[in-house]
Amino acid sequence: MNQAVSDVPAIPDLSAIHAFLLCPTPDAWVQAALAEPALMLVDHANCEKKAAGTALNLMFRYLDDFELLHKMSRLAREELRHFEQVLAIMEKRGIPYPHVSASRYAAGLRQQVRNGEPARLVDTLICGAIIEARSCERFARIAPQLDDELQKFYFSLLKSEARHFRDYLALAKKVAGKDISDRVQELLQVERELVESPDGEFRFHSGAPEVTV
Repeated sequence: MNQAVSDVPAIPDLSAIHAFLLCPTPDAWVQAALAEPALMLVDHANCEKKAAGTALNLMFRYLDDFELLHKMSRLAREELRHFEQVLAIMEKRGIPYPHVSASRYAAGLRQQVRNGEPARLVDTLICGAIIEARSCERFARIAPQLDDELQKFYFSLLKSEARHFRDYLALAKKVAGKDISDRVQELLQVERELVESPDGEFRFHSGAPEVTV
């Protein structure tokens, strides 16, 4: 018993993330994830690749911000490492890696990104912070109900995901050079609607599953 407990990574304080997000993940999403663990892992792998791609795109676009370059480089490496870890679990469990469509979540946030700089970069960074915060919240929400291997893995992701959230938000504040709390709240409200509204397909960032009758 003591050995099993010691094998579980320490759970960081997520109070800042819970205070940041406007709503918790719906219970219905948790039940959908537990009902489709293979699909959860497939889409989780996709999310890690996309997160790495977002960081790399920012590195190619914004060459004059050394703090951004350093933080996005580290973030991309960590996200790709997480992708490799998910892939290893899928291989071990004999889970194939089919193409699955993306959820409307990230696209719904991206639609809110303004044109022109620095507004475009500020919004992109805020969206990054929101996505990382939601990912962290969902890892913590689902982990206690998973098998020992997945529970340990998902708890191990919390520290880096929480740091990614803080890095994105700090960069957004620095780039804006002014208070961004109103804009953050606007985008968080969009995120809340995406999380709480029904979704026809389960994905890692999908909303509550549609109720069929």
